Amino acid sequence: MGILNSLMRSVTWWNGQTLNTQLFTWRKGTKVGEDAQGNIYYRNADDTKRWVIYNGENEATRVNPDWHGWLHHTWNETPSDRPLVHKAWEKPHIENRTGTPLAYAPAGSIRREKPADRGDYEAWSPE
Repeated sequence: MGILNSLMRSVTWWNGQTLNTQLFTWRKGTKVGEDAQGNIYYRNADDTKRWVIYNGENEATRVNPDWHGWLHHTWNETPSDRPLVHKAWEKPHIENRTGTPLAYAPAGSIRREKPADRGDYEAWSPE
């Protein structure tokens, strides 16, 4: 299985970091921090490139807003060095759950509750 995993990593990005990303990180990357989900953040020596190695599924919405701002050069200090001040009304960051069983289902959604038996509806069927 080790050879298959190495081959998959060399040609796909959704199975974690690719082999090229791992080599680039090993050669040029400096670890600057880690978030609560275990994602690890890196930069190169002159701070022109910043990137994240995901812990698990590669999903951009797993990066919280604090680290997102650092990744996109909105601010230079990492959230580890200078945490952002959050308002009392702010909710904690959660990843996009669309397409998963944890996705939001409003009241009346067929995913949330079993539809009631409706005697006033008759499904159309072709003749």
